[in-house]
Amino acid sequence: MDKAIQLERLAKTYGRRRGLVDLTLDVGRGEVFGFLGPNGAGKSTTIRLLLDLIRPSGGRAVVLGLDPRRDAVELHRRTGYLAGDFTVDGRQTVRECLAFLAALRGGVPERRVTALAERLGLELAPRIRSLSKGNRQKLGLVQAFMHEPELLVLDEPTSGLDPLVQQVFLDLVREARAEGRTVFMSSHVMSEVQAVADRVAIIREGRLVTVDTVSSLRERAVRTVELHFDGPAPAGEFEGLPGVTDVVAEGPRLRCRIAGSPDALVKAAARHTVTGLLCEEPDLEELFFAYYRNGGGDDRVTDA
Repeated sequence: MDKAIQLERLAKTYGRRRGLVDLTLDVGRGEVFGFLGPNGAGKSTTIRLLLDLIRPSGGRAVVLGLDPRRDAVELHRRTGYLAGDFTVDGRQTVRECLAFLAALRGGVPERRVTALAERLGLELAPRIRSLSKGNRQKLGLVQAFMHEPELLVLDEPTSGLDPLVQQVFLDLVREARAEGRTVFMSSHVMSEVQAVADRVAIIREGRLVTVDTVSSLRERAVRTVELHFDGPAPAGEFEGLPGVTDVVAEGPRLRCRIAGSPDALVKAAARHTVTGLLCEEPDLEELFFAYYRNGGGDDRVTDA
């Protein structure tokens, strides 16, 4: 796999506290990579190290084949970055700000900027200081995407956005991937990462917990199943089945949770007349919190 990002035992300490501990990770070119963790897990620390906004205490990073410190100008030229705390001069209008940032990029066609703003529902005339949090976030997305960068590094990109705009953002990510560009996206919102990511890393308290495909993680997640029978639900036949827990029967309805293969559950149900079946989609968020509760390491970090 051709690599857009290579991290080798990357570490960051803040005095006696550790923000990132020996992070080793590869992200392929053309991949959408989800970087998951709650606030305080070390996501923003990692991103700032990638872009040489802060310096590592140990280890190394290679981004687009470049050294983030030595080749910072070239790296920033080829990267679109949305910070988790995105701020710009509030005295400018949206149009003035984007024109200024486009000039720093060497020029971006105005029609490209206008088209992105229209898709996201961002007005160009207002002064930035008058914008809501959601509209400031839209401005951040436009400036990150407008020059069609080789690498997009997005820190909590949907913060403050309403659901319709979140869907537009996900479409933009899909389009970037279709064009062969790489997206490294941190989040604590599982649903948005499930929708677009090829692979996911889960970070806990500055330590990498796991890296896997979204589909594989979803297969491990616990599902909730609801069965309806033509008579009283035979709860006793389901208790103790492999992977089945939390069996609750209410009249003809039986609810339970299943981890892993549902084979034993299906075979037990097939011995009766089933009038209805509902299997809820596994929740990656639940899987994440299981990792978070059970993962190793006790050192708290200081950054989101």
